[in-house]
Amino acid sequence: MNVRFATFLALLLGSAMPYAFSPFNHWWLALVAFAGWLHLLMQYSKHPLKLGGAFGFGWFGFGGWWLADTIQVYGHLPYIAGIGVVLTLAFMFTLFILFWAWSFCKLYQNKLDILWLFPALGVLEEWLRSFVFTGLPWTAIANISVNTLASSWLSVVGSYGLTFFILFIAAAILLLLTKVTRRQALLALTASALIIVLSPVIDVPKQPSESVALIQPVTLQDQKWDNAFVRDIMFKLVMLSDQAADADLIIWSEAAVPMYLQRNPNWQAWLTDHASQWQGSLLFGSLQLAEGGKSQSGMFLMQHDDENLQFVGKHHLVPFGEYVPSWLPFLGKIVPGLSDYHPATDNGVLNLQHQKNPQKFGSIICYESMFPEESFNRVKNGANVLVVITNDTWYGTSPAAWQHFQASQVRAIENGRYVLRAANSGVSAVIAPDGRITATMLWWEEGIVRGQYEPLFHQTLYQKWGNTPILSLVFLFIGVALFQLYRKERFI
Repeated sequence: MNVRFATFLALLLGSAMPYAFSPFNHWWLALVAFAGWLHLLMQYSKHPLKLGGAFGFGWFGFGGWWLADTIQVYGHLPYIAGIGVVLTLAFMFTLFILFWAWSFCKLYQNKLDILWLFPALGVLEEWLRSFVFTGLPWTAIANISVNTLASSWLSVVGSYGLTFFILFIAAAILLLLTKVTRRQALLALTASALIIVLSPVIDVPKQPSESVALIQPVTLQDQKWDNAFVRDIMFKLVMLSDQAADADLIIWSEAAVPMYLQRNPNWQAWLTDHASQWQGSLLFGSLQLAEGGKSQSGMFLMQHDDENLQFVGKHHLVPFGEYVPSWLPFLGKIVPGLSDYHPATDNGVLNLQHQKNPQKFGSIICYESMFPEESFNRVKNGANVLVVITNDTWYGTSPAAWQHFQASQVRAIENGRYVLRAANSGVSAVIAPDGRITATMLWWEEGIVRGQYEPLFHQTLYQKWGNTPILSLVFLFIGVALFQLYRKERFI
């Protein structure tokens, strides 16, 4: 097999990666893809950039095809421009995979090294991808663990810990194919099987005490910011909420109210009047004018019989959609006509003074659910329920909405909290602390998701430790590999 064919195989293996995630959920494909790619890296260690580039482009280039449609339909740009954006982002993502491939080929000394070095570098890649270039941990490796026995380990080691475990298994599978390392591979896979069998049990309340109604209005994106449709949008939201007036909590999606209520006191009074007729409180996404006239996207809490609104803003903004990064000013925004948003600096928690059970809602707005640190910080700040509001209408009927939803399941398990997810066009759902979906409805269908939840106060081990233990272990492993390389080159 020559290098060209090996590069083509790496492209095919990378192209299989999106099918490991939701809605396809063929998690085993990721193990095959990583094991196969690792084999190619070991066989052709002098060509890490070719193999890393092919694998990364297959994963993020073919996996991100849906973005071209988004750019054309909602950015009102030619489809070729959408393809250009896909290629640009795929290139940015691929840089991380290139680094992973190059550093592995540079550092590994023998076959057994791959059991700890390949996973350690994979975790490093995921961690870097969470903040470099503003961060975009889309289709994080740990997400494939959802709905598997291993998923409960997320509550102990978090997504980076599960990433290490998944890559450890992939490396062990590769070693199983070589006679010299078969014994060690069997030991590694046996240990992995025991870890999965002994996965911690996550306690979920049998009879949650609070009722929630998630409103899914399916407001079309080309109507949301058109003043001609404001009345229809508001009346639809209220009409659906009237049908769920007995719920303890009603939640509307991200930017459900398409205006600044500060500038529209009549609409605010109208909304307050309707909400006062409902049994519970209302959480909804909208815009806020902060100091200096800056715009913020965020979440409001309107409590029953209380005209005062609480607000927390979005902390992690979407590049190109909500602001233009200073290093790529020429691309412009996807959303025309809106001012650049500014990130919030509040604690991201809304306080509900409920007669039965005081609650603290951790506000997670759209894109923020991809970042483990955002939900971790909300719970650290006292949140006993996580509320995700999003507008996934951008993604059309592509797999992107389901990939985004899968991240919310991971955040529920990591933090041991119910996640109440209200999405404009879906996927709207109540997610239990073990990642199970306890209530949902059809995608792209107007309606109400009615479910039960419980404010929870315990700390998962992940909440106590955070990412520090696994990242420390990763840097220790990489340090050992660097020291081994130094000694080898010194004595050659």
